[in-house]
Amino acid sequence: MLQAAVEAEVSDYINALKDAVDENGHRLVVRNGHHPERNILTGIGKIPVKKPKVNDKRLDENGNRHRFESQILPPYLKKTKSIEELVPWLYLRGISTGDFPQALEALLGKDAKGLSANSVVRLKKHWEADFEEWNKRDLSDSRYVYFWADGVYPRIRLDSSESQCFLVIMGATAEGKKELVAIGEGLRESEIAWLEVLRDLKSRGLKDYPKVAVGDGALGFWKAISKEFPNTKHQRCWVHKTCNVLDKLPKSSHGKAKSMLKDIYTADSKTVALNAVDLFCESFSLKHSRAVECLLKDKDELLTFYDFPAEHWCHIRTTNPIESLFATIRLRTKRTKGHGNVKAALTMAFKLAKCAEKNWRKLKGHTLLADVINVKFKFKDGIKVEVKAA
Repeated sequence: MLQAAVEAEVSDYINALKDAVDENGHRLVVRNGHHPERNILTGIGKIPVKKPKVNDKRLDENGNRHRFESQILPPYLKKTKSIEELVPWLYLRGISTGDFPQALEALLGKDAKGLSANSVVRLKKHWEADFEEWNKRDLSDSRYVYFWADGVYPRIRLDSSESQCFLVIMGATAEGKKELVAIGEGLRESEIAWLEVLRDLKSRGLKDYPKVAVGDGALGFWKAISKEFPNTKHQRCWVHKTCNVLDKLPKSSHGKAKSMLKDIYTADSKTVALNAVDLFCESFSLKHSRAVECLLKDKDELLTFYDFPAEHWCHIRTTNPIESLFATIRLRTKRTKGHGNVKAALTMAFKLAKCAEKNWRKLKGHTLLADVINVKFKFKDGIKVEVKAA
């Protein structure tokens, strides 16, 4: 099939130029035998192939002869693209460089001689170039309705600092598709670090503010987004808040408290949720005031999701969408016992995120996102209502 495809490509090229002739009426583009046979390493082993030769006598504007370049079989190609991508994929999935020879031999047999641990070092340079290009992409045509933001702390062997943090933002587009929006670095989750990430997004053309941002209790992010996107509503993550509240209660009360907290964020309306908050406070304020204070200080931001479609509540009341991504990054870091430096860790996080992005599902009820953006409508207890003109 490969040989036939190359032959067809050459035939199409020659037929397209059949009208190119010299002063004697002889064609300027003709076949001229084959190049020497060579082996191409593919996922099913080595495939021998002969590339046809083309004699192209046409001259360009500089007096140089045109050359036929195959798009199927470029010059010096020894491995197909799928094999080139196999090495970094295995590395991302946890195969250490020392185990590459055995892993590749098991997959490809003795044909894997050209793919060694050194291939990882060479191919990782391509990842760095991909990340730099992605990090400079134009966002003027991008529109994100929701943001999920959080920080992950990588293990870096050659850096003793424990405060190095990667700041990650995931967004939901107007079509309901989840996308990786930004990966930045900073010391802990400070306001300054988050400001740099958000300002970089705006400098590359991001104009429309997200309707709601979902995050944990990191004060740096909330201060930063209030400055850069003051119209964005804040939604605190219920998973993190539940953990914070339970941390201030004895274990004997965890079951009751967890059930009462669930009654708050699963209520059908904000009124019912507020009643459940009052009930929680009455139950624990006497003996465990710290737990009650922890809940009440973010009460309004915990219930923001009631102002959005009910179909979206399961998505925007927690940072679970982004936590699943962090689990992948942490697993890979654990396999390799940390990264050598910050740049390597950042590149790895980017590649893992882009791999995971392919499997991210659309938001439920994504057709309602147009109404979320439309100023003519608002949502009360998850139900759309029309805004009356003044």
